[in-house]
Amino acid sequence: MTFRNAVFICIIVEVSLGALGVINYGWSIEGLQATTRYSGRFSLLLFSIIFLANRPADIYSWLSKKPFHIFALAHGIHLLELLTFLYLSGTDIIPYRIAGGFVAYLLIFLMPILADRLEQGRFSEKEFSIMIIVFQYFVWGIFFLTYLPRVRGLLPNVGGSYLEHVVLLGWISLMLGMKLPRVMFKRKMR
Repeated sequence: MTFRNAVFICIIVEVSLGALGVINYGWSIEGLQATTRYSGRFSLLLFSIIFLANRPADIYSWLSKKPFHIFALAHGIHLLELLTFLYLSGTDIIPYRIAGGFVAYLLIFLMPILADRLEQGRFSEKEFSIMIIVFQYFVWGIFFLTYLPRVRGLLPNVGGSYLEHVVLLGWISLMLGMKLPRVMFKRKMR
C-alpha cells in the first residue's frame, strides 16, 4: 500500500470513528469520550501490526513503507481527542500517571523521524533496531497499563464495558505471548 493511500485510509477511519461516537452518544462529552476510546482501539490495532510483524516487509503490506508515520498519525489524532476530552470534561490530570504516557508519545513521534534518518543513511541499522525494541516494548507496556486498572476497577468513568476491557487486556497480553517465543527462538538460533 502506498503511503498516501495509508494516510487517506487512516484519516477516513478516524473520521468514521468520530461519527460513530456522535451517532451512539450524541454531540456531548460522552460522545467525545467514545470517539477518543474508539480512536485508541484503532491505534492499538495499528500498533499490534507493528509489534507482531516478523520483519519489516510484513508491516509494509499492511501499513505502507512508513508504518511508524501511520501509527504516529493515528495516535496523534487520538492524543488530540484525549486532550480535548480531558479539558472539556474538567478531568483532573494526575502527573505521575501521565509520565509514562508522555514518554510513550515521545517515542511514537520520534520513530518516524528516526525511520526517515535511517532511510537517508543518517542513522545506523543497528541503532534503529535498538530503538524499535525500546519503542515496541515501552509502548506495549503503556497499552498494558492502560487496561489493567480498568479491569481491576480502579478507574471510574473511563467508558466502555468491563468485558471490553478484559478482552483488550487479554489481547495485549496475548500479543506479548505471541512475540516472546519468536524472539527467544531467534536468539537460540544464533
